[in-house]
Amino acid sequence: MFLRTISRAVPRSPVAVRAGSIAVNSQIRAASTEHAISNPTLAGIEKRWEGLPPQEQAELWMSLRDRMKVDWHQLTLQEKKAAYWIAFGPHGPRTEYPKGEGLRVFFKTAQLTAAAVALFYGVHYFAKPWPKTMTKEWQEASNEYALSENINPLHGISKAGYSGAGFVQSGPAPVEKS
Repeated sequence: MFLRTISRAVPRSPVAVRAGSIAVNSQIRAASTEHAISNPTLAGIEKRWEGLPPQEQAELWMSLRDRMKVDWHQLTLQEKKAAYWIAFGPHGPRTEYPKGEGLRVFFKTAQLTAAAVALFYGVHYFAKPWPKTMTKEWQEASNEYALSENINPLHGISKAGYSGAGFVQSGPAPVEKS
């Protein structure tokens, strides 16, 4: 209860104004809600906003925010335009892309895709041939061996009525060039 009464009394007390900057800032903000922000401060804000230091941007936004707490009919047209532009204008994360940005992204993506395809075929060109166990003949011989040894009689190739391909997963062996 005591802290609530102090927080209400601080902005009104002249001693508190001299005591700390918090009370001074609250009085400045209270005064800014009563008086319109000067037109030179808001003139051309669209062009100057990016060039303003972050501290000045914050101060201007805070004063506009405090000013908007009053009835909007009391705001000047300049204040309404500036508040709208600062809140929703094309700056910061809403900055529009430079002209031709999409074309540059497309060409860079095409370039990197072509490099990936070249790398893929380069690796396959210089790779060793497939192992002999990957030929169709070898895999068919593996099927015959599995049947003769009765390998996996419950679910595999030796099961009665099995109709799968067994170990065959490759096509016929490639013909070697001589």
